[in-house]
Amino acid sequence: QVQLVESGGGLVQAGGSLRLSCVASGSMLPINTMGWYRQAPGKQRELVASITSGGSTNYADSVKGRFAISRANAENTVYLQMNSLKPDDTAVYYCNFVATFLQMYWGQGTQVTVSS
Repeated sequence: QVQLVESGGGLVQAGGSLRLSCVASGSMLPINTMGWYRQAPGKQRELVASITSGGSTNYADSVKGRFAISRANAENTVYLQMNSLKPDDTAVYYCNFVATFLQMYWGQGTQVTVSS
């Protein structure tokens, strides 16, 4: 059984930083894209950042220049460095792996709360 476990969330003041990690365990097809999504109360889940197996990255406009995604392929791990956090970044953050044949895996989510 595949499990994705996020960590690193918490409460931080505006302007602060957090680093999220997501580690996958279990037998999986080869992973192509790793990403982070978030969902704020009353809003739809949205893509925050993604990174392909080749290292190409994609960011939501709202986080460009503040967040950085990286991955450690050998460890099936993806990171999200979040700097200059704003109250609008408050949400539950989910990691997402897209494997061969578009098989998708999701983590359980980690809460990020940014106070003003």
